[in-house]
Amino acid sequence: MGLTGFFFIAYIGRPVLVPIILATIVAILLNPVVTYLCSKNLNRVLAIGISLLGAMILMTALIWFIISQAAKLNDTLPEFKQNFERMFNNVVNWISYSFSISKTKIQDFIVRVKAGGMENSTAMVAAVMGTITKFLALLFLLPVYIFMILYYKPLLLEFIARLFKKEKHHVVAEVLQESKGVIQSYLYGLLIEAVIIAVLNSIGLLILGVHYAILLGILGAILNIIPYIGGAIALALPVIMAFATQSTATGIWVIVVYTVIQFIDNNFIVPKIVASKVRMNALVSLIVVLIGGALWGIPGMFLSIPITAITKVIFDRVETLTPFGFLIGDNQPDFHKIAFKTRSAGKKEQAKAKAQPQSAGNS
Repeated sequence: MGLTGFFFIAYIGRPVLVPIILATIVAILLNPVVTYLCSKNLNRVLAIGISLLGAMILMTALIWFIISQAAKLNDTLPEFKQNFERMFNNVVNWISYSFSISKTKIQDFIVRVKAGGMENSTAMVAAVMGTITKFLALLFLLPVYIFMILYYKPLLLEFIARLFKKEKHHVVAEVLQESKGVIQSYLYGLLIEAVIIAVLNSIGLLILGVHYAILLGILGAILNIIPYIGGAIALALPVIMAFATQSTATGIWVIVVYTVIQFIDNNFIVPKIVASKVRMNALVSLIVVLIGGALWGIPGMFLSIPITAITKVIFDRVETLTPFGFLIGDNQPDFHKIAFKTRSAGKKEQAKAKAQPQSAGNS
């Protein structure tokens, strides 16, 4: 019942909870900068304002670059549309030839799909407008929340301290300190990973001659922040661009290049940079990402990993919850030893069961 209530509140309270949790994570990320500025005898309010202004300038610059690059797509839309239609016709011909399906049936199916899309166009426009409105509201609320959380940090810490008895304060302090370290390590690692992946993506696409290589490389790095699912979407964008504007061979080479980059990312960058403090196994990571997406959409996919990492820190500090912390972690036990002990225990129980009737008969 508690879990049901928790997920129900999380789903219903999405418009309120997502900005607050995002603001809390960003505030933890900016806290070292604020602490450093305060150590230089700068007023706390001014230190928070400078830190927040710097973060907003960097974010605005990134958004402006993406929008300016995306605006240039209008110049090549006619060519892109023509090439895409040619590619689409080639795909239809291949399906018709390979699966012995007449082109008339395929075209009728496409017409029906288009008709259904036109009927739902009003709902799609309304959904897009609603998303834009929510995004603008988030852009307005997020800086306010971040400023308030940083300013009222002493009040919030004192409130947490008063929730527990004094003899538990050292454990609570350890949990808070480790949670802060986990979030900072995770977010700093994500930023470094995003920069590296953006550079690798852009270089690979520039070598292949794909249009808007830098824009696609940056978008791919941003999407790659979403575990597992984001990488697939990041690959689809340049592949479609390559197939539609250049050749099939270029599209295949894009897949090869992105596969190599993902291999480097998964085996070298993530273990050394991102996962240095966030120790979770892949099964739990995938499940929490899907749950986060179902509850809160794309922001939930991003927030699911740091929230689960904090949850693991708490579980590891509470004796009755340590098995769940072990389940989330990546400390894989020796399978053969566990299986051997289980089989041995089962054989011993069977031997005892067989021995008991015999001893009873002898008596």
